[in-house]
Amino acid sequence: MDKRSGDPGAASGGLQHATATATAVSGQSNTPLTRPAHALTYQQVADELGADLLVGLSQDEAARRVVQYGKNELNEAEGIKPLKIVVAQIANAMTMVLILVMGVSFGIRSWIEGSVVAAVVLLNVVVGSFQEYSAEKTMDSLRSLSSPTANVVRGSEAMVVPSGGIVPGDLVEIKMGDTVPADIRLIEAKNFETDEALLTGESLPVRKAHAATFDDTTGPGDRLNVAYSSSTVTKGRAKGIVFATGVSTEIGAIAKSLQQKDAKMRPVKRNARGRAGPHRYLEAYTLTLGDALGRFLGVNVGTPLQRKLSKLAIHLFFIAILFAIVVLGANRFDARQEVVIYAVATGLSMIPASLVVVLTITMSAGTRRMVKRNVIVRNLRSLEALGAVTDICSDKTGTLTQGKMVARGAWVPGLGTYTVDLAREPFNPTLGAIRFAPKMPKDIDFKQSDNTEDEKDNAQTPPSGPVIPPAELLSNSTSGLQSFLTVASLANLATVFQKDDKWHARGDPTEIAMQVFASRFDWNRLRFTTGPAAEWREVAEFPFDSDVKRMSVVVARTTTSEQFVLTKGAVERVLAVCTRYSPAEGQDQDGEETEVEITPAFHDTVLSNMETFASLGLRVLALASRRIDPETIINEDTNRETVEHDLTFRGLIGLYDPPRPESAAAVRECHEAGIVVHMLTGDHPETARAIATDVGILPAPATMRLIRAELARAMVMTAGEFDALSDEEVDALPVLPLVIARCAPSTKTGDGVNDSPSLRRADVGIAMGLSGSDVAKDASDIVLTDDNFASIVSAIEEGRRIFDNIQKFVLHVLAENLAQACTLLIGLSFKDASSLSVFPLAPVEIVWIIMATSGPPDMGLGFERAVPDIMRRPPRNLKHGIFTTEFCVDAVVYGLWIALLCLASFVLVIYAFGGEGNLGENCNDAYSSACDTVFRARATTFACLTWFALFLAWELIDTRRSFFAMHPSTKHPYTQWMRDVWRNQFLFWAVVGGFVTLFPTLYIPVINRVVFKHSGISWEWGIVFVAAGLFFGGVEAWKWAKRVYFRRLETRRGEAEWAGGGGGRRWMCRKRSLGVILVLARGRGRVCRRRIDCKGAGSPFADKAV
Repeated sequence: MDKRSGDPGAASGGLQHATATATAVSGQSNTPLTRPAHALTYQQVADELGADLLVGLSQDEAARRVVQYGKNELNEAEGIKPLKIVVAQIANAMTMVLILVMGVSFGIRSWIEGSVVAAVVLLNVVVGSFQEYSAEKTMDSLRSLSSPTANVVRGSEAMVVPSGGIVPGDLVEIKMGDTVPADIRLIEAKNFETDEALLTGESLPVRKAHAATFDDTTGPGDRLNVAYSSSTVTKGRAKGIVFATGVSTEIGAIAKSLQQKDAKMRPVKRNARGRAGPHRYLEAYTLTLGDALGRFLGVNVGTPLQRKLSKLAIHLFFIAILFAIVVLGANRFDARQEVVIYAVATGLSMIPASLVVVLTITMSAGTRRMVKRNVIVRNLRSLEALGAVTDICSDKTGTLTQGKMVARGAWVPGLGTYTVDLAREPFNPTLGAIRFAPKMPKDIDFKQSDNTEDEKDNAQTPPSGPVIPPAELLSNSTSGLQSFLTVASLANLATVFQKDDKWHARGDPTEIAMQVFASRFDWNRLRFTTGPAAEWREVAEFPFDSDVKRMSVVVARTTTSEQFVLTKGAVERVLAVCTRYSPAEGQDQDGEETEVEITPAFHDTVLSNMETFASLGLRVLALASRRIDPETIINEDTNRETVEHDLTFRGLIGLYDPPRPESAAAVRECHEAGIVVHMLTGDHPETARAIATDVGILPAPATMRLIRAELARAMVMTAGEFDALSDEEVDALPVLPLVIARCAPSTKTGDGVNDSPSLRRADVGIAMGLSGSDVAKDASDIVLTDDNFASIVSAIEEGRRIFDNIQKFVLHVLAENLAQACTLLIGLSFKDASSLSVFPLAPVEIVWIIMATSGPPDMGLGFERAVPDIMRRPPRNLKHGIFTTEFCVDAVVYGLWIALLCLASFVLVIYAFGGEGNLGENCNDAYSSACDTVFRARATTFACLTWFALFLAWELIDTRRSFFAMHPSTKHPYTQWMRDVWRNQFLFWAVVGGFVTLFPTLYIPVINRVVFKHSGISWEWGIVFVAAGLFFGGVEAWKWAKRVYFRRLETRRGEAEWAGGGGGRRWMCRKRSLGVILVLARGRGRVCRRRIDCKGAGSPFADKAV
């Protein structure tokens, strides 16, 4: 039985329980109507809600209703819970280790050390909770910026408002790809279908009928005059009156079931009979316990980087335990306080206590910086993936181009070619002269036309013809131009109008451009379809379909009831349903236009003219029409194939969507960064090729002629050609297509409806904030608030910067931890009179350096700006993350170098300069005159380590360039380092603060000897200064060695990639990036370097001499 003919309750079976238990009444408004909305006509609904079907609500009334009814929200978000954040800060592996250390310290009555660690725990929890709360607030606000929006009419003005601001009585317009913002009683529907699977379980889209009414008891699945909140528009467009919002909607009635979280218990595996043995229960409980432990330790929650750092913390914890055991073993497992506290100090030295806090701050600050660059990050996972992007697949219209189309050319068979000069205001039909030439486009040299000066300065008329007023052009045509303009104007939903001496436009950019062109001849749609004397009325509309690539309307002349079908669309698709054309002006004996059959020769002529327009970068559409028998009944349910046939071809129109000025520079920047840009578009291949060449995705024509034919063919493909390839054939291509033209939705997205599947499958899905659908935004990781391709590049640069900075401060933390641990472990050899080890660094000193000295500079490194060449290096390998080979080697080298200098300073004070090797007795616990040398040596070591930690932060601003030459091309070679230091003022003052706070710890009584276990120093500062100089020298030498190594490695790679041999010349690209790249040429025993505009991938010159 058909679903809609059966029991109404059956259609809503999945809703019965939810509706019964909900406070809202199904089908009713927030304030109940006399009957459910689906049982009333739309005019009755509007009257009861106090709504206006033409002008909508006023702004004041909408604001009042927001207060009355509340926001249009389901209250399904948990919101930010401060208590949960605090508990999470305490219940993590890093904090628990510190709490364990605190317990051990108090357990052995080491009150000072225990109190200091307790203070660190408290500081970590407070600062971490505050930053986590701030980060959650930031992400919450960013998600709200990218939340669904709705198109409403208020006070006669169409506007976009957040869905949360929708109120009962609002007049809403929705179209394909939108998410319905509330429950809406439809007042107009054009080929309108919605996906209501979330609500009804119905897998197929539901076709709506706005004029129908239904019984009060009709189930939700059968209410065809209602569009439900949260359903997705899969086809067509509609208008409606909102009658229910928030929890009063149908989806609100089942919101509680949608809020249920995934079970955290692992299911018990059962056999085919539904039984499970005891071992299956044990397995489920064990896996559940493992999941809970993983969540607690952070190894299976959060972003990939957060999970890696959680695993690092666990490894460091076990290393700390191992080091503590080593300390105890070196002292024969003596359980005295001095030995235990040494073990505690060694364990503490390996715990990066500030790491989690700094990571949270850095990523939160990064998301805020991205907002300023028109990029909204919807989840932090994508923030990490941005630095590893290797390919960008971008739409053309509105992203690489401005999305503001203008009609530049038109061809009407039997008349000639019309060319429109560019004007400053694309919506103003009174600006921009029209030129006319009685030739076909293929016979006109448009490039010469562009180079010809204005006729006032040049007597020669350009090939595109002289400027002729529109009225004269109309008078020179009896029917051809008029028929062409009628299709352009009426097969069109855009509105172009003048208000307050300014021209406005509303609608699709393509249709706006055509409407403006028609308006140049006073052929505006509003002139013919509005007012009491309207000449035309619309009978039916067949919206643009991505499969047939056509849009048609059926209109009737109000005076004679004559019906016409007017069609526009892709040239090949429109030609396929055309059988006639008008070869010349004139009429037959019956007063009809002279028409002849389309021949193969004329078909080829049309395609040649189309390719001429397309080669200029124009998007070319064909227009057609035919008369329909007035007695034929046509509506939206009519099969479009019965309408779109036997049409008369009316001509071509070429629309120009100029590239954004910043697109070419952004594409070039991508190429320099090792990122390949691919353009996907529904345009003709020649149009796509022209735009791709303009923005630099494809090489210049002169360069293309040098590239192998096989490679050139692979660079530009149609969707049909690409879809026909198997996976093996795609892998065998010399290069993935840089341009895919004539894309269908299935090519671009995989489902033929919207972009959400491809956005979800992509490593980083990017949606357009202005023109993107709600479905696409919801599926994306990142939303661009300006729809600009350059903002994608900005996002990648920002992602790389954040990734770099995280790597820098993690390197800083780990190098410091390694230095402290090595200093303490090697320091085990320093034995006092009682044969117990004397620690070169006290526990409080270690905690101070980790938290107070290193913590703020780590945050400063997180705020560091991008290094100069960040977009001139290849993408990172996301699999390796921050822990690259260079990173690990750097951490070991810096850690060992710092440890060596610290130990040397300790030894010099104890043994070389009057200390005579006196290590005293019980110097790990308290000060005495016998421990004076040890306390001074410990202070010297502490001062050295403090300075090294601060200086290392500055050195890590750039991990390869010298601290004194971070900008080789600077105009201030001797003072540039001062400018670099001052540029990041947070880091500057963090380092200054580290210097300043060192002195109170050294010289304030009680604090120095009782808390820090050291005393003030005097002549020992000489050792500190010398050690600081050696530290700078060692780090600079290591960076120099790295630069030499990587230069030689790059040279060896170039040699390895060399494909030539013998005495001949053979060229090969060294990099697989596009754009201006470095190539090698070998000839006569030498290698020369040369920069050329290659813009190819792989080895396009492998068989050609250049």
